[in-house]
Amino acid sequence: MSLITPEIVKHVALLARLRLEGAALAQFAGQLDEILEYVKQLGTVSTDQVAPTSHVLPLSNVQRSDEPAPSLPNQTVLALAPTHRPPFVTVPKVIESA
Repeated sequence: MSLITPEIVKHVALLARLRLEGAALAQFAGQLDEILEYVKQLGTVSTDQVAPTSHVLPLSNVQRSDEPAPSLPNQTVLALAPTHRPPFVTVPKVIESA
């Protein structure tokens, strides 16, 4: 028994703003039906002895700790900036006035 019909595919395609017609509807309906049959098959696998996991590897936070460090001197930053007006770095305007 087919769970996915071409009408369902057409409705989902409309929601996703995809233009599907004719043979493509039947093709996708068949492919989606195969996927759902496989998912149903996975549901029969016993997972009683499998612990819930959020990740397959035993990872913890791999980021370095956030340590305070001195910042660059103001004169160095101004020297690196393409344009500046001390003590500020000048940047292009991105917000237009109304």
